Amino acid sequence: MEQQIKKILKGVKRKRGNNVIDPDEIFLDVRNMPNFNRGRLEGNIERALGKKAGYGILAFAVLAVLIFGGRLWALQIKNYGIYAARSEINRLRQAIVFSERGKILDRNGVPLAINGVDVLDGGYRDRLYKNIDGLGNIIGFVKYPQKDKFGYYYQLQTVGMDGVEKAYNAVLSGKDGRKIVEVNALNQTQSESIYQEAEVGADIKLAIDSRLSKVLYDYIKALSAERNFTGGSALIMDIETGELIAMTNYPDYSPEALAEGDVELLKTYSSDERKPYLFRPVDGLFTPGSIVKPFVAIGVLNEKIIDPRKEIISTGSISIPNEYDPERESIFRDWKAHGAVDMRRALAVSSDVYFYEVGGGFEKQPGLGIYGIEKYLRLFGFGRAVEDPLLRGEAGTIPNPEWKDEVFDGDPWRIGDTYNTAIGQYSVQVTPIQVVRAMGAIANSGVIVEPTILKEDGTQPIRKIQTGIPAEYFKIVKEGMRQGVTEGTAAALNIPGTRIAAKTGTAEIGTVKKNYVNSWVTGFFPYDRPRYAFAAVMERGPHDNTVGASYVMKQFFEWLVLNAPEYLEAEAE
Repeated sequence: MEQQIKKILKGVKRKRGNNVIDPDEIFLDVRNMPNFNRGRLEGNIERALGKKAGYGILAFAVLAVLIFGGRLWALQIKNYGIYAARSEINRLRQAIVFSERGKILDRNGVPLAINGVDVLDGGYRDRLYKNIDGLGNIIGFVKYPQKDKFGYYYQLQTVGMDGVEKAYNAVLSGKDGRKIVEVNALNQTQSESIYQEAEVGADIKLAIDSRLSKVLYDYIKALSAERNFTGGSALIMDIETGELIAMTNYPDYSPEALAEGDVELLKTYSSDERKPYLFRPVDGLFTPGSIVKPFVAIGVLNEKIIDPRKEIISTGSISIPNEYDPERESIFRDWKAHGAVDMRRALAVSSDVYFYEVGGGFEKQPGLGIYGIEKYLRLFGFGRAVEDPLLRGEAGTIPNPEWKDEVFDGDPWRIGDTYNTAIGQYSVQVTPIQVVRAMGAIANSGVIVEPTILKEDGTQPIRKIQTGIPAEYFKIVKEGMRQGVTEGTAAALNIPGTRIAAKTGTAEIGTVKKNYVNSWVTGFFPYDRPRYAFAAVMERGPHDNTVGASYVMKQFFEWLVLNAPEYLEAEAE
């Protein structure tokens, strides 16, 4: 056998120079070595596993099958419900069905705010606003649903942020619905199923006639540019229902620009000294000037301070001793010398001297006094905000000694403060909506009707307050205001086609020199059968300007006669 092995090894050595080794040169088997003893495993490189090793492998295989089978049983049988639910959640998702916001309409059904036709990427519709100048602050604007950086909504609704959109947001909003969305592994929507329908928000019809508001806006805008007024506002109210059939604000803003977040336009608004964000009819506080005289006159008559036929001589001023410097007199001037005037004439020509005397007293003529003036101004709603949610703005200021002591750190009240308060100067502050409400009470012979922005539909209560003052006193004041149109300071409103009663006011403003004025006019029409009260203010114009709010209303009434005579139909009744 040794000889045979040596021969094989020699053969291997001879072939090594080829550097190529064949398998049969490596593996020894029975064919190559026929004389090996196979029973002793001679010539075999492999050796059969022992029984212990085989049992070990078998045990491992059985254990693996048991573990895998147990896990499979747990997944498919024991915890099937849990994992099936998780899988379903990953495949089916709940989503919001955004409700459609209600429309805002004017009294004639003209749409002022509606929803877009197309659904945006976020699943909601955008808000479209009719471009009518002067209504921006009234209508307001909305803020759309908002998502966080992960794409989840943290604000689920379109929310009103100003104007009617904010004040009546709960009515306009409706109620969102819910739906199930099926998605695939790529998060692509496969199908949708709504299980809770969205409820559309209710429409709101405003009392406002958008035509009238736009016309007023145009006249205010034109006069502001021509005469250097900062801005202006005008309102017309139905004295029977409180409906505001016209209201405008100049300058105003674009609701759509604010809703869309137009950055450049927002910067322009913020830097505009005319304050387009200021809702002047409600939030604008203005010194009223002589338009308070009719209300002081009502108080004087009701307290029997003076017979309305008694005349007071206006020479152009009154003088009283100066308690701090007896050698110098304090002079309180009229805007001109009017001569002898009774109450009707004093209202018509707006005599300051007359109201100095009946308001604060002078020589033998007693006066209403500051607390009496305050009482009657408050009775007519000054110093009190309007109740309507949209119109609930500033309350204003009616000064008295306690107010002055607090604001001016102990400075005493003087007779001159009473005189100036009686003619709507000093620190009296009112809003245009308060003025039209108070004027409605004069037109109504003592019934105060709360203004409303909503069109009266028979379901909402008309809020009325009785002043309890005799109608005969209102008749005297109305006659004085009518004289103001036919032969007094409101002569610009003596227009063919309608009969108007009005009172003008020129309020001096400014810290020291009083270089600016607010120009006012307020009144009612038709005179014989009052139906509407109005108020207009032109803000902060030059002191020497002679054209103001009366000119705005003159143009408006001329337009009304020609284009909307239905508002003057009471004339013919």
